[in-house]
Amino acid sequence: MSKKPLPELPVSAVLPALGEALATGNAAVLVAPPGAGKTTLVPLALLGAPWLGTGRIVLLEPRRLAARAAARRMAELIGEEPGETVGYAMRMENRISARTKILVVTEGVLSRMILDDPELTGVSAVIFDEFHERSLDGDFGLALALDVQGALRPDLRLLVMSATLDGARVARLLSAAPVIESEGRAFPVDIRYDERPAGIAIEGAMAKAIRSALAEESGSVLAFLPGQREIERTAERLAGRVGADTDIVPLYGQLDGKAQDAAIRPAPPGRRKVVLATSIAETSITIDGVRVVVDSGLSRLPRYEPASGLTRLETVRVSRASADQRAGRAGRTQAGIAIRLWRAEQTSALPAFTPPEILEADLSGLLLDCAAFGVADPASLAFLDPPPAPALNEARALLHALNAIDGAGRLTDAGAAMRKLALPVRLAHMVAEAARTGQAYEAAMLAVLLTERGLGGDGADLERRLMRFRTERSPRATSARQLAERLAKQASPSPLRGGSIRAADRGGVGSGTPSATPPRLPRLAAQGSLADPPLKGEGKSAGALLIHAWPDRVARARGERGRFVLANGSGAMLDAADPLAGEAWLVVADLQGKAQNARITAAAAVDEADIRAALAEKIETRRETSFDRDRRAVRMRETVRLGAITLSERMLPAPSGADADRAILDALREHGLSLLPWSKEAQTLRQRLGWLHRGLGAPWPDMSDAALLERLDDWLLPFLAGAASFAAIDPGMLSAGLMTLVPHDLQRKVEALAPTHFDAPSGSHVPIRYDGEWPVLAVRVQELFGLDRHPAIANGTVPLTLELLSPAHRPIQTTRDLPGFWRGSWADVRTDMRGRYPRHVWPENPLLAAATSRAKPRGT
Repeated sequence: MSKKPLPELPVSAVLPALGEALATGNAAVLVAPPGAGKTTLVPLALLGAPWLGTGRIVLLEPRRLAARAAARRMAELIGEEPGETVGYAMRMENRISARTKILVVTEGVLSRMILDDPELTGVSAVIFDEFHERSLDGDFGLALALDVQGALRPDLRLLVMSATLDGARVARLLSAAPVIESEGRAFPVDIRYDERPAGIAIEGAMAKAIRSALAEESGSVLAFLPGQREIERTAERLAGRVGADTDIVPLYGQLDGKAQDAAIRPAPPGRRKVVLATSIAETSITIDGVRVVVDSGLSRLPRYEPASGLTRLETVRVSRASADQRAGRAGRTQAGIAIRLWRAEQTSALPAFTPPEILEADLSGLLLDCAAFGVADPASLAFLDPPPAPALNEARALLHALNAIDGAGRLTDAGAAMRKLALPVRLAHMVAEAARTGQAYEAAMLAVLLTERGLGGDGADLERRLMRFRTERSPRATSARQLAERLAKQASPSPLRGGSIRAADRGGVGSGTPSATPPRLPRLAAQGSLADPPLKGEGKSAGALLIHAWPDRVARARGERGRFVLANGSGAMLDAADPLAGEAWLVVADLQGKAQNARITAAAAVDEADIRAALAEKIETRRETSFDRDRRAVRMRETVRLGAITLSERMLPAPSGADADRAILDALREHGLSLLPWSKEAQTLRQRLGWLHRGLGAPWPDMSDAALLERLDDWLLPFLAGAASFAAIDPGMLSAGLMTLVPHDLQRKVEALAPTHFDAPSGSHVPIRYDGEWPVLAVRVQELFGLDRHPAIANGTVPLTLELLSPAHRPIQTTRDLPGFWRGSWADVRTDMRGRYPRHVWPENPLLAAATSRAKPRGT
């Protein structure tokens, strides 16, 4: 290593204290604001520590851009090129050698290193940079590193560095590790507010603010926008409308390394630069010459929806911490200006911090890695924020569905094959399944296309994008195809030829676990294809491959052009002009928007035959009954379904015998008891028995719809005659069936306790109603003359509710005390009735009058 002296930066003042903390203990927390120099100076300062020995320092960065920039800056500081003392390893690119003592990696690399080698052989220290970003990979990597340190490697040093972190909280997680704080060196930043008017698109407001800043201020401009689409639209609005000395350059994650490096390089002498960036530029990098920041206040974050199983990008307001980080970019090298496109008072309403990814992410990858580590329950690891139980349950269900874990949460052979691919679990399953039929390379190409956005264009049709990807000649596309080759070889049963670095960030493969003496490296992406040819099969369609990644997102066209229903029950749509909109079947890989009306952004057409072949175990054939009300008959239909999608259906002949009887019962369970031909006698019996049950309870049977439907096999099935028609059911057998529910010794008591009729003094046989809470006797008042006792049933214990009727059968009084009625209200009723019905008998004393069922007295 060169003896070139390191620059003096704010963090230099605390390097002795940090060195002492790691010499006497195995963990520390460093809190240092942006610009303090922690990313580049700390690892270099630790190279001389006695405890390092022959081991390496592994520095974790949250993004590839930051990792590459940090490695190059450290190498520059010691007068070397990357790949010597300082190297880096990440997806599709690495610079590393046997001399490498500081290895800069993206965060997911550490997890895979530990899973491949739980002792972290050859690693003396792990530094977690920008830990305040709280990525899922960062949290998981720290949890695994703590487990390794506690169980196998007490000598392993862990250092957590952050700009805006609660250091004490992290220190507690690291067993009360010392917290060291560094002063920052930031130049003053004048924060201004320029609220975006309502109805104005963000790219329009951004372009206007940038043009004003260029006209009024010196230096280069860094503008923060939520995503690639807004960056491209802003660039279009600026094209030709800025000075000839000003370059417009984009900066987002999907750019290749060369384009990203070009964006962060200082503008050439005499020129200015406008960098249109996503949140990728918030931390870890310095763009020399920038003294104006324009902040949209927006960021695009992944949001996982457990209900739909979808992860979608959502545009949200930035946190106050992120807004401060963005503004600070203007004061890294000189005094600057930050222009915020919102009102000043809105700042206090912003969330304090961006929520940790672990609280909102799909945890299937984490759970798969835990299973590979021998940890069935991630909650047993030391997380700063434990993974939420609902998200873990969703992840566990997905891994079970993909046969990646068994009932006890242990890794299966299929799960092991998926995990070694370092892809999101659905894509890993797709590649592993394709490898079984010689299609590993095609599936790997598709997986890389989906994880490296922008390859093959940005259209929704993945088949077309895959065709373009195969012929693209950019360095990024070449590197991506090499990555697909490595994935295909790893997925295939034949052993790998030659060595490689296998570690990778989650969502892609880097190259192998670093060690003191690494194996031979593959040639770098920009230098051409790998020596070994790709493993290719016959070439299934993209849709046929995607089935194994998203069986729940097989989609069938419905209704108008471009509208689809997914197997998981969600709705999705394409623009009617998109060629895919006319396809009958799709497999959907990516959606944006709400689950019931999401926009399809990536999909491939698929044949129904491929769906039936690949998902045979998930396809259900059901025989369903339906009721034809006009014919009062049961019809049978056979339906073949994949989740919420009907693949086919056909009508079957009407059933007979036991099948018909069962069909009748199924129809009743679906449509209710009103389908039965209830006679008045049967209805009355049901009401009487129901009243006895309500009043006396068991063993008198419950006559409610729910109870009778539950016991159809007991009371109705024995009386059916094997005909699939309700017209063939004899109404009389319903009464017989209901009586079978009454215990034999109680059947003879039904009439005594709940008679059907009351014998009135007039000689009439008056029916009793049992359809309410109490039995009701509706009778003309003249038929009760002379009766001095209130009518009752159940051996005289339950008084009937009397509905006393006029000669015209209209209610005139309701009572449960007939003698009291005669003595009291009768006089008023008599007066009223004599006026209405003068030709009828209305005695002053009804107890002395003769009861009559006639409308008028005899002889009148």
